[in-house]
Formats: sequence, C-alpha cells, structure tokens
Amino acid sequence: MTRIKQYILVLFLIAGLQSAFGQTYKFKTSGFSVLEKNEKGKWGKWSDLSLVNILVTLDTNKSRIVVYSQIIQLFEIVTYQPIEENDSDIVYSFTCIDNEGLNCTVSIVTRKKQDNRKQLYINYGNRIINYNIFNMP
Repeated sequence: MTRIKQYILVLFLIAGLQSAFGQTYKFKTSGFSVLEKNEKGKWGKWSDLSLVNILVTLDTNKSRIVVYSQIIQLFEIVTYQPIEENDSDIVYSFTCIDNEGLNCTVSIVTRKKQDNRKQLYINYGNRIINYNIFNMP
C-alpha cells in the first residue's frame, strides 16, 4: 500500500471514531444570574436569580454549545480544556467563540458537595452568566 493510501485510510478511521464517540448532552435550566465588572474593573455582586426553563445542548459531534434562550446563544468550541477536579468540584471548560464573534470560556461545573448540582458558566472576562442546570434523560 502506498503512503498516500495509508494516510487516507488513517484519516477515514479517525473521522469514523470521532463520530462514533461524539455525543449530544441535553440540559434544562432552572435559573440564571449575571456578574459584571464595574467601571473600575472590580467585580460587582451577582444579580438576583431569575427563574428560567430553557434547553441547553452540548454537541461534541458539531463542537458547539447552544443555549436556547429567547435569543439563541451559539458557542462554537475552539478548544476542549483539560478537566479540572478537586474535593468540591468537577469542571469541564471549553474555549469558545459566540455567535457575535466574541471569545469566551464556557464551563460546566458539578458541585460534588452539593448533591452533584450542575452549573453552566459563560465567562467573557468582564461579565459572567451563570445558569443552574440539570441533566435531561
């Protein structure tokens, strides 16, 4: 077999494995809150929790996260960051570009000491949006 045919075969195998292992995870939100920096660059306080019931999907096949709020928020995953785990949290983070072209980090945090409660954080550096989420069957 020539080298080119071998490379093509390997590429097809890799592409097939990626689609075989890719998954879509679905979550529902129960509330959200926002934290912003003030004009001096200091973090303010979290806004009051607003109750919301919207769908969130993490699609590893398409490398994107979608928050189906009134205005759909689409996050194209650029980098899958290493999983971080400590005594209280498991954090899955993704470097993303949103549908307006802005860079952000999207994180799904599991609070181990709070009955594995899950939260979704969208961090723009000067503003953080937090959704309380739970897995959908």
